[in-house]
Amino acid sequence: MEEDTMKTSSKLTALAMAAAMTLSLTACTVGGNTGGNPQTSANPSGSQPAEKESYVVGICQLAPHDALDAATQGFKDAITDALGDAVEFKEGNAGGESNNCATIIDGFLADNVDLILANATASLQAAASATDTVPVLGTAVTNYGIALDLDSTEDGVLGGNISGTSDLAPLDQQADLLEELFPAAEYPNVGLLYCSAEPNSIFQVETIQGYLEEKGYTCAQYAFTDVNDLSSVTQTACDNSDVIYIPTDNTAANNAETIANVVIPAGVPVIAGESGICSGCGVATLSIDYYELGQITGEMAVKILTGEENVSDMAIAYDTTLTKMYNEANCQALGITPPEGYEPIA
Repeated sequence: MEEDTMKTSSKLTALAMAAAMTLSLTACTVGGNTGGNPQTSANPSGSQPAEKESYVVGICQLAPHDALDAATQGFKDAITDALGDAVEFKEGNAGGESNNCATIIDGFLADNVDLILANATASLQAAASATDTVPVLGTAVTNYGIALDLDSTEDGVLGGNISGTSDLAPLDQQADLLEELFPAAEYPNVGLLYCSAEPNSIFQVETIQGYLEEKGYTCAQYAFTDVNDLSSVTQTACDNSDVIYIPTDNTAANNAETIANVVIPAGVPVIAGESGICSGCGVATLSIDYYELGQITGEMAVKILTGEENVSDMAIAYDTTLTKMYNEANCQALGITPPEGYEPIA
């Protein structure tokens, strides 16, 4: 009997010790949780995820030229200013070859990047085809609806994983600038020079043609397919035009010197859709600031990376600061004096 009593006492002691240990572990768990709230460490549904310590951002740029270079730099500077060394950039330049964009984007996805910058239309199209989950921001894209073959060509909130910034300067104001410098009474024939492989260029040419014809100009379109027929098409445009308009066309921008070698000897002035083309072959432009456009895109990227906003809720953004600019060397070569209010292209 005495032995049974001792066994019972030992069992009760063991149970008491186990209970005490359980209470102790529970107290440690609660006490070690910041704020004393055991639900915080469990990250319940609906709470914001913790901000990452580092990010990887892929940048796919279609070609190396001034406008796109400036947009990329502005993008990187805006992110670095906000997040410092927490961001690693992986960069790829397609060298003007659209097919190379897909290879670059696939490499980014293999590296598990957190966000992709698609600089220019071909880069955006490649990114849109490659992923519907990784956030994609475009920049230096004129019209997203046309670039992505959407039902609507109105740039707003696209939804899904894509947003970005547009480089479109108002085409009606560009038509006004052309009229200011080259009135229809003296320069009645306007040649519209563009690459037929770029849907955004087609959109710009067709739109500005309407504005120019309302002002009394006679317009003709001159489309080149790539750099191989650029010189011959440009020469044809010069032979039949008093002034030429070139939209924000990536192929033209990447080969502006080739165009200049035709238009300057022919004595035909070029109004360009942006400052990069104008610095190569134009005399004047109404242009946005591509560095500022890149910065706007970078600020959007920071909000996405930190979880402040979702890319699917972001509307296409614009640089609303427009500047009348002129190419001093080309103006001198053609005997053109721009009116007051035009800034020289640096």
